[in-house]
Amino acid sequence: MVLAIFGNMQPQLDLRLLSYFVAVAEELHFGRAAARLHIAQPSLSVQIRKLEQNLGAVLLLRSSRHVELTPAGQILLDESRRLLANAERAVNLTREAAHGVSTRKLVIGFQGNAAAELTPHILSTFQSLHPGIQVQMHSYDFSDPYVGLADGSSDVAFVRPPLLMQDWLGMEALFVEPRVMVVSANHPLAELPEVSVEQVTNEFFVARKAPENWRNYWLATESRQGEPVRVGADVATVDECFEAILAERGVAFSQASTQRFYSRPSLAFVPVTDIPPTALSIAWRTDVASKPVQDFIDTARAVASLHTVPGAWSTRPHNSITEGAHRTTG
Repeated sequence: MVLAIFGNMQPQLDLRLLSYFVAVAEELHFGRAAARLHIAQPSLSVQIRKLEQNLGAVLLLRSSRHVELTPAGQILLDESRRLLANAERAVNLTREAAHGVSTRKLVIGFQGNAAAELTPHILSTFQSLHPGIQVQMHSYDFSDPYVGLADGSSDVAFVRPPLLMQDWLGMEALFVEPRVMVVSANHPLAELPEVSVEQVTNEFFVARKAPENWRNYWLATESRQGEPVRVGADVATVDECFEAILAERGVAFSQASTQRFYSRPSLAFVPVTDIPPTALSIAWRTDVASKPVQDFIDTARAVASLHTVPGAWSTRPHNSITEGAHRTTG
């Protein structure tokens, strides 16, 4: 697609060239950008030089060791992202209008705080790009770590590994964050700046009513060096978990972002020093081909590369919302 601006004889803008430039600007490496775009590196270099010639501006400073953006390149990167996103939205809106109002529905399964601070960004971006798809969020309890994918009641889901891998399961981490210990505010542990698993092995724990591997993960059995878990309560939801903690029936491990979404004066969230962090992943069925599902996965990937969750670290390279990520559904 080429945008021509007449009047003042401005240069034409080829959206394909802009998408190439965005890839190089985000990767800051011609080899990685070429692999991402599935084109040869020499061809990519030629296309970028062509764009620079068309615009009459140097966009990238190149050396044998690294690539960096010029001030003009940074401006073009910001504007290109907006232009490419608007172009994709225009195409989607036009197609929806041409074929009438869409009744397609996408059910997104989640537990607790879903994808934390990424959730509204993912949903709003997806709806902006795909306004004809009706999005429904469906909450699941701890008994279903696959969050509706196993029985087909959800189309795509935000999940917390570890999950027992299935032939039909596709999964990709969006970010990783620490786990914390949740205790009653009047519990002695609430006064500590941090705790270790060794310090809490004698505590009663609030356990999740879930398959054994997932239940054990949230009890940190892998870090207990064989010490048995003392269970004070079994719960099915986050709210039930916190109610049991407030009733002093036990303590529990949770993801760090829980504190921002379920903060209460009567609860304390204490960092844990010696258990692995937890990943938030997007998951889908690989045996069901669905363009809305793939579009949602692509949106989640792109948003995760552009936005951060406080205290977490991204597992995604920096990509644009309009990047054509590789297809992962069947």
